[in-house]
Amino acid sequence: MGKVVDTSDADFDVVTKSDNWVLVDFWAPWCGPCKMIAPVLKQISEEREITIAKVNTDVNPLSSGRFGVRGIPALILFNNGTVVDRVSGALPKPAMDSWLDRHMA
Repeated sequence: MGKVVDTSDADFDVVTKSDNWVLVDFWAPWCGPCKMIAPVLKQISEEREITIAKVNTDVNPLSSGRFGVRGIPALILFNNGTVVDRVSGALPKPAMDSWLDRHMA
């Protein structure tokens, strides 16, 4: 259904120019909670028509700064290139599904 892609500052327009749902995951390799939600995000990409765009904040500081990311993991949901909502922290799968259902229904 959906897919998981690595996104950088240079190609962030895959998010802002998309006509579809995109969930941006701002993460870093040293972040424990980021590692915890990675399998959940993969599962969501397999269950929904959504692109998961992973942005490593260590090597892509412009995108995280542009969207005011203060802590990671930070998840920002886009639809048609526009920010719909954001959450911070590692949500368990049921909470993430509920959050996405509120917006994607």
